Amino acid sequence: MMNRLRMTSREMLYKLEQLSLQKRLFFSYILILLLPTLFISFIIFKELKDNYMKDIIKKYENTLEIERVNMNNNVETMERAAQLSISDKEVLYYLERTSEPNASELIAFDTTAVSNILRLQFNNPNIEHIRLFSNNKQINEIWPVILLERRMAAEPWYKKVNELNGTELWYFDRMDREPIRPIVADAKESRPKLSLLREIEYPAGRHVGIMQVDMLLTNFFPNVYQSQGEGQSQMFIVDREGKMFRNAGSSFLGTVGLTESDIQHELNKHLTGDGSGHFLFEQKGTPFLGNYIHIDKLDAYVFNVVSLKNVFADINKSRNKIIFVNILLLVILSISTYFLNAIILKKLHTLSDFMKRVRQGDFNFDFTIRGGGEVGELAHHFRKMLKKINELIADAVTKQAASKEAELRTLKNQIDSHFLYNTLENIKMLAEIENQPVISDALTSLGGMMRYNLKWTSEYVRLKDELGHITNYIAIMNVRFDHTVSLNIDVPPDFLEQELLKMSLQPIVENSVKHGMKWKASEERGLVITISAVVADTSIVLEIADNGTGMTPEQTAELNRKIGREDVWPGAGKGHIEVAAAQENQTEGSGIGLRNVHQRIQLFYGKEYGLHVESSEGAHTRVIMRIPYFIWNGGLS
Repeated sequence: MMNRLRMTSREMLYKLEQLSLQKRLFFSYILILLLPTLFISFIIFKELKDNYMKDIIKKYENTLEIERVNMNNNVETMERAAQLSISDKEVLYYLERTSEPNASELIAFDTTAVSNILRLQFNNPNIEHIRLFSNNKQINEIWPVILLERRMAAEPWYKKVNELNGTELWYFDRMDREPIRPIVADAKESRPKLSLLREIEYPAGRHVGIMQVDMLLTNFFPNVYQSQGEGQSQMFIVDREGKMFRNAGSSFLGTVGLTESDIQHELNKHLTGDGSGHFLFEQKGTPFLGNYIHIDKLDAYVFNVVSLKNVFADINKSRNKIIFVNILLLVILSISTYFLNAIILKKLHTLSDFMKRVRQGDFNFDFTIRGGGEVGELAHHFRKMLKKINELIADAVTKQAASKEAELRTLKNQIDSHFLYNTLENIKMLAEIENQPVISDALTSLGGMMRYNLKWTSEYVRLKDELGHITNYIAIMNVRFDHTVSLNIDVPPDFLEQELLKMSLQPIVENSVKHGMKWKASEERGLVITISAVVADTSIVLEIADNGTGMTPEQTAELNRKIGREDVWPGAGKGHIEVAAAQENQTEGSGIGLRNVHQRIQLFYGKEYGLHVESSEGAHTRVIMRIPYFIWNGGLS
């Protein structure tokens, strides 16, 4: 399979090479511009689509959160109304009477306790009913508040309430039934409602009655029963029994081709527990977004369905338009380029014919190709070449001989790096044979440094490579200073792949060795150089510290000034003279090495990076290097 693929690719490449330059330019133009344009267009519109999805999900999540706030407020209103209704002792005394009340007692109870409950209902206009049901046959019914339990004994929630022992029951009902139908004949029953039901026990454990506080769903869920998203979305309520409630007047389901059973199926598939969330689904080729929240108090879900058909259609339409316009422009540009190339290449073909004559040895002719540009310039220089070609032929032998001689001289002056490495290895082996481990180790370190210095294939290296080079350098310095220099490397393994400029640490370490050991004979001690690394935001900070002689604050400030000073090039003003003079007089301690490292870092990484020196006289010197945190194989971190 691989061989066949290689053969096919070679055949296509061969056929492409057989095409004329004009056709190759034409196909290359289309390939270079058309494919990236299509690719970028698809990426941009995919990002646009993803961003729009995030925005629309956030929008409808906020809508559900607003609905949650409304529901919590209504729950508090209903619970407060229920609590206030049974907190009146007169109401409880009336419900547990052992004898029938007389007319005066009924009037007094009606004008006080019942009026207070009705006033409570009227002060909360969202509450539809506050009813107290009792099984006490000694009391009189006072409509619409005090009623007998037998009037609602057939309700499906009746048994559940008595089994909860005073715990609240929230019940969704499709009908707002009137218990006393003959009295209220025109009651509007076809209205869904939410009821707060609770058994009344007074004292505790003794059944007195049942309390019912009703609120119509149009008031409890205001956003559910309003049109949402200009016909592109609708909210649904699903209770614990799986009953679904919605705004029946909305045309959403008919418009998008959904049914309540479709919605119920998706809910059963995606709603696996409490909380909130969203999911995408598709029905009959139309994409939809579903957002939901779970109301713990009611043990019900509020679910919002959004049709994405028009949204995606608009995005795809815009994408197709832009792609079509890009393709049309590229076709026009390609055709124009094809004919322009034909005009330009015509002169090039003429020039090619003249070159063939020269190749055949015919130099006695002249020609004229008018026009500017690269072809005209090429023709001009070709004519110049023809005029001098005889002189060049005459000088060719002499120049060739001189060139061979210079080449031989150059080869003699060159030193093969492999010869040096092999020579060092031979000397190292001799040192080991002579039992000279110090010389052997020094030669090993020197060989490593030479390989590192001569292998300059890139400006960048890994931190571990630079640290290896520093280790070799310190090893050689210890041969010179009788092992008085110690190197501590405190760099986490995760940072060893950090990218940095080659030879950026050696000048700093070399300064530490060169200047840090200038102590008096009485205080002479071993020099300890510590290299550490930490990450700060998107930068990595390398610290090269030593316990050397240090510098005074004035010397430190002057060194930092020299490091941070920018070069002034000739032509920039009179200051360049002073800079040139300073560069010519590079005395010891001028900071030229640190300044070069600082300028290289700023040149390659930016002005916010570079070196800074901190020092204390007689104690220590720290050079702080800040560069971007850039892992060699992982990119910017």
